[in-house]
Amino acid sequence: QVQLVESGGDYARAGGSLRLSCAASSSIFIINNMGWYRQAPGKQRELVATITAGGRTNYVDSVKDRFTISRDNRKKKLYLQMNRLKSEDTAIYYCNTADTSKTWNWGQGTRVTVSS
Repeated sequence: QVQLVESGGDYARAGGSLRLSCAASSSIFIINNMGWYRQAPGKQRELVATITAGGRTNYVDSVKDRFTISRDNRKKKLYLQMNRLKSEDTAIYYCNTADTSKTWNWGQGTRVTVSS
């Protein structure tokens, strides 16, 4: 099983920026469509950004034009650049495959807290 380790979460003010990273333990990462998920307090985990193996991206409306997902296949890393943060972005963020029916084991996630 692939191990995923997320990092980069922190406290931020509304309007600020953070960059999240995710390191994968296996080269199978390279051929998989990947995504960033988040789980806010009291809510279900949701998929907010995806990137195909070829680099095509997609976002949910709530983060579109503010978040940018990217990947570095040589490093087996996934990134999420988050700009113009809002209090509603407060959540634990996880990376995993973009196919919600075939996810790998979940990592610990990285916590993002945005104060207004």
